[in-house]
Amino acid sequence: MDLLPTEGPAPGRRVGFRSLKLLSVAMDEALPEEPVGVAYGVLDNGLSYYVRSNPKPRMRAALALAVNVGSVLEEEEERGVAHIVEHLAFSATKKYSNHDIVKFLESIGAEFGACQNALTSSDETIYELLVPVDKPDLLSQAISVLAEFSSEVRVSTEDLEKERGAVLEEYRGGRNAAGRMQDAHWVLMFEGSKYAERLPIGLEKVIRTVTPETVKHFYHKWYHFSNMAVVAVGDFSDTQSVVELIKAHFGQKVSVTGSSPPIPDFPVPSHKEPRFSCFVESEAAGSAVMISCKLPVSEMKTVKDYRDSLAEAMFHCALNQRFFKISRRRDPPYFSCSSAADSLVRPVKAYIMTSSCGEGGTVEALESMLLEVARVRLHGFSEREISIVRALMMSEIESAFLERDQMQSTSLRDEYLQHFLRKEPVVGIEYEAQLQKTLLPHISPAEVSKFAINFCTTCSCVIKIVEPRARATLEDLKAAVVKVDALENERNIPLWDDENVPEEIVGESPEPGSIVEQVEYVSIGVSELLLSNGMRICYKCTDFLDDQVIFTGFAYGGLSELSEDEYISCSMGSTISGEIGVFGYKPSVLMDMLAGKRAEVSTKVGAYMRTFSGDCSPSDLETALQLVYQLFTTNVEPREEEVKIVMQMAEEAIRAQERDPYTAFANRVRELNYGNSYFFRPIRISDLKNVDPIRACEYFNNCFKDPSSFTVVIVGNIHPAVSLPLILQYLGGIPKPSEPILQFNRDDLKGLPFKFPATIIREVVRSPMVEAQCSVQLAFPVLLKNSSMMEEIHYVGFLSKLLETKIMQVLRFKHGQIYSVNVSVFLGGNKPSRSGDVRGDISVNFSCDPDISSKLVDLALDEISYLQDQGPSEQDVLTVLEIEQRAHENGLQENYYWLDRILRSYQSRAYSGDVGASFKIQDEGRTKVRKALTRSRVQVALQRILPFPCRKQYTVVILMPRLSHFRMLKSLLHLSTNGFSRDAKILAGAAGAVVLGISLWRYSRSTLKS
Repeated sequence: MDLLPTEGPAPGRRVGFRSLKLLSVAMDEALPEEPVGVAYGVLDNGLSYYVRSNPKPRMRAALALAVNVGSVLEEEEERGVAHIVEHLAFSATKKYSNHDIVKFLESIGAEFGACQNALTSSDETIYELLVPVDKPDLLSQAISVLAEFSSEVRVSTEDLEKERGAVLEEYRGGRNAAGRMQDAHWVLMFEGSKYAERLPIGLEKVIRTVTPETVKHFYHKWYHFSNMAVVAVGDFSDTQSVVELIKAHFGQKVSVTGSSPPIPDFPVPSHKEPRFSCFVESEAAGSAVMISCKLPVSEMKTVKDYRDSLAEAMFHCALNQRFFKISRRRDPPYFSCSSAADSLVRPVKAYIMTSSCGEGGTVEALESMLLEVARVRLHGFSEREISIVRALMMSEIESAFLERDQMQSTSLRDEYLQHFLRKEPVVGIEYEAQLQKTLLPHISPAEVSKFAINFCTTCSCVIKIVEPRARATLEDLKAAVVKVDALENERNIPLWDDENVPEEIVGESPEPGSIVEQVEYVSIGVSELLLSNGMRICYKCTDFLDDQVIFTGFAYGGLSELSEDEYISCSMGSTISGEIGVFGYKPSVLMDMLAGKRAEVSTKVGAYMRTFSGDCSPSDLETALQLVYQLFTTNVEPREEEVKIVMQMAEEAIRAQERDPYTAFANRVRELNYGNSYFFRPIRISDLKNVDPIRACEYFNNCFKDPSSFTVVIVGNIHPAVSLPLILQYLGGIPKPSEPILQFNRDDLKGLPFKFPATIIREVVRSPMVEAQCSVQLAFPVLLKNSSMMEEIHYVGFLSKLLETKIMQVLRFKHGQIYSVNVSVFLGGNKPSRSGDVRGDISVNFSCDPDISSKLVDLALDEISYLQDQGPSEQDVLTVLEIEQRAHENGLQENYYWLDRILRSYQSRAYSGDVGASFKIQDEGRTKVRKALTRSRVQVALQRILPFPCRKQYTVVILMPRLSHFRMLKSLLHLSTNGFSRDAKILAGAAGAVVLGISLWRYSRSTLKS
């Protein structure tokens, strides 16, 4: 079964890769040590630099300062200091103070978080910027910021005190269930080495008490230019001028302490006996198994090393294919399982297998995982399995080669960072494509299968299970290892039995449809077709990515039309049908049928719409459209084994949510802000018993049955001469039913029942927690008038960004009490009618210290009140405008952005049959708002769109840890001082009832209205 791409030209795709010449290389031939395709050098002070011109995105530059210094270099009293330095860099330097760096970068459109960020790991620290370069001096200023980070970070007592709170909140956020499990596994993995004791976040005690002198000592000791590199990739007219800028800003700098101490090696000891751990985590999302085997990191220096890396990648890919198929069998040992190799720290990489399974199923899952690797060691992979993996990898490198001139600057920046930090070779995509095309066909199943030895339990292996309740013991885990070892030693493991795979997705080619009507909308570069079966097609040809075509089809009418009795069953329709196979084949079979093709299609059934979406290569457009044809012509019928798997997975997911404190919080927020409608209520285990699989599949089938109700938007590298016949055959060939099925007028849809509370509500949701966590949502109702909808929608977007920026400045930069804040807008509860006002909410979300949560809510309310009363500053408005404009400019170069814009034009209230006119009205709305956005207009908009004053109507929900009985009573008695009530006597009287009822409620709540 030959799954490699044919050498003939493929329609809709450049033939560059197919005609790429094979290389004649010796296995011992050295790969270039210096990176290819980039201006690379080292300054006299030891700083390395990488500069490359790259046009995507236009007029942007991706910059980075890499420091070969991480938490493993910390002494005991410094644990967490490497990360604190990273925080302080954005807070205060010699030139900037009070987070002025952040404010300057945002003023030029580089949004905090998305375009300016940093990370600290065990071995390195990286500062990243994505900045515009379309104005004089912007690039120079941005590089000067990196220069400030390199040697001018200010570490005063005031600076450190202001940043402690943000670092502590990041620490607290990492002490949730996932963080605890990850930290415990890390310590177990690296037991006996310094890495085990040097998690980057550090110790809470050090974060709270470390002195400026200690931080400054670490910074000056290790931040030497010989340990640093600057990377600049962007839309530069020439690279040499950028090199000169780097020399100008960095060339004269010298390290404070003279010569740099050598960075020591920190070995990780190997161990022959496996380590075992049974980790009980009451808040765990489910039961899981993790098998990790440590290996020394080896540098890639020769073609042979590169070939080995390809074979290793093929091993994990082939093993993952098996894991997926096992997870879809009758009574599977796990719900999901995957394998990967990861470089965890500088000297060590690990082979890691992880699986999720049902409660009480960890031992069975462990046995299955070990057994599969043992099967590979005994029998290897088949030629057919390797041919599938080979085709997948060939398809990936072909796509990368075709889009080699369209790579994002951030991707190239990351390559150069790895060259500096990990000595990974950068050979250029052209040479790499030639290498893979030359080497892949000759990598044998035996060569791939030999990597299974790295999963041997005698190779520094760590086996860990996670359970919400203790079910398995260490002896159970050891027995599972002994059992599989014995089966392997006795060669008592049978060959892998694979499924039969059909050759063709569509058995019989459909009769092509015809074009009934065609309209060109020149202003936005789209063509619209009405097909003979009633389906409407809109396509836009772009050249943003040579190897991408994306599409979405939508039809009005969704779950809101269902009665409460049918809702639960029908809402499970997508999940049940997906397990069975919505394209006419089981997912495990379809996976093999699509090997070597880049085509995927997914479905979604929402409140008011049904949609299908696809992403494919132009050469695989036919395959993607065949999947859509199959979606509309397949009748999914429930089978017992698939339904059983779905119900097991759903039950485990619900149990996990019941253990998760944040689920209780989210459920209460939804219930409070949107009412107790069945649509917004979470599904309970008792609901699953009422699911009718036959009705679920029947509903799903009907959702994608009638082509005349769908509009499909296609965007990408489309060649109409090739694509239109395929569209007519597979979309136009979808048979139209004799009677309309789920045909709805958008103006007649049933709206979801939801209503924001009319009064102020401040409520605490208390949940059992292993470690104290606190999450806050402050929400305001929004009402957008139909008469000015096109402008109001844009005002809401600008206001949400302004609020996010200003609240961040107050709560983090001024008071230092949060790590991040998110302001989100929800308007999705409204039916897509072309008339009537739109209701929704704007919510402010952050996590913080539980003891000061109420105070921070009041500070946020104070800031919003100030903005309503006084308005923002002129600079605030300019910053928000700049951030929005830069995001818009980036979006105009992306297929997904255009797909979304065109879809919104069809779904807009302004649409009445002319998508070009609708697009124009929306565009004019944005332009009008941008031109009108002055500080006074923003102030008026805040008063108009939010309740004014904002304190007259809002909800606050705060997630807090459940208190002991005594602390609960004490807390209730003191709530009046925290702004939750004006009547402590009533609360004191109620306290006894709360204490009596605490054992009856999973979550205790304090609900008071002002």
